[in-house]
Amino acid sequence: MAWVLLLIAGLLETGWAIALKASDGLSKPLPSAVFLVLTAASLVLLAVALRSLPVGTAYAVWTGIGAAGTAILGIVVLGEPAQAARLVSIGLIVAGVIGLNLAGSH
Repeated sequence: MAWVLLLIAGLLETGWAIALKASDGLSKPLPSAVFLVLTAASLVLLAVALRSLPVGTAYAVWTGIGAAGTAILGIVVLGEPAQAARLVSIGLIVAGVIGLNLAGSH
């Protein structure tokens, strides 16, 4: 269950990063409120997952999901460049998250 919570926390991190961008420096009320809610929810789920997962593994997986997810949404939703080196780098992040998940499940 901790891994599921960590996955959701990472997805929420992606959401709050996109909301932060949309908030225009926290100057727009609705995206700013979404950012604050998603950030709080993400951190709470991370904290609960840390009850049973090693902090180094959990934090790396959480940030990896957030980083890869945000980069992917940046490309798909925000029109950021999808250069080959960028896509390979996102793939490496995903591979690292999978590796940490497999290593942490034993």
